[in-house]
Amino acid sequence: MNWWLKARAVPALSVSVVLTNAVGLLMGNAELPVPVLTGQSGHFLVGHLITLLPAMMLLHGMGRGDLRTESVACRPVRKWDATLGLAVAATGAGMAALCYALGADSIALVLGRNIAGYVGLALLLFPFLGHRIAAVTVAIVPFVCAAAGWRSGGRPAPWAWILYPANSLIAPLITAAIVFVGILVCLTRQDPLRSAH
Repeated sequence: MNWWLKARAVPALSVSVVLTNAVGLLMGNAELPVPVLTGQSGHFLVGHLITLLPAMMLLHGMGRGDLRTESVACRPVRKWDATLGLAVAATGAGMAALCYALGADSIALVLGRNIAGYVGLALLLFPFLGHRIAAVTVAIVPFVCAAAGWRSGGRPAPWAWILYPANSLIAPLITAAIVFVGILVCLTRQDPLRSAH
């Protein structure tokens, strides 16, 4: 287990979750100008980008091992990875909910939701694409949402879950579904389509 903790860079991953929440809360509702391709422009928060960090760290750690070797190992590495992903998503969302309960702005809910969603996407894409291409794909998501995820009237499109406001009831459900499917894929996809290296 020690080798797995070291290979997955769990201490650095833990720091990234705390750091992301802290920086996100300090930056508040700071917005980035992003060109809009369709619909009407909306609000694109810095929190939509900085919440990528824990997912990138998770992918980096998962990519440090050899997927083909780990898929036939006696140890349940895939289960450990799925559990780590669930722990990161739950910790990010839990920390954000706690900060919100203690009086932080509603941006805390957006931060927690997006951390969990990006981690779910990372778990979903990693077995199919490997850690490098999965990281690029996950990193593109907020830009695609910002450029094409707004409907007329300034509302987010149904698929652009990161753009939903903090008080949205559907965004946490979409995020939970992404995390659930990501964990399911991580647990069941044993033979990677692409090598991690």
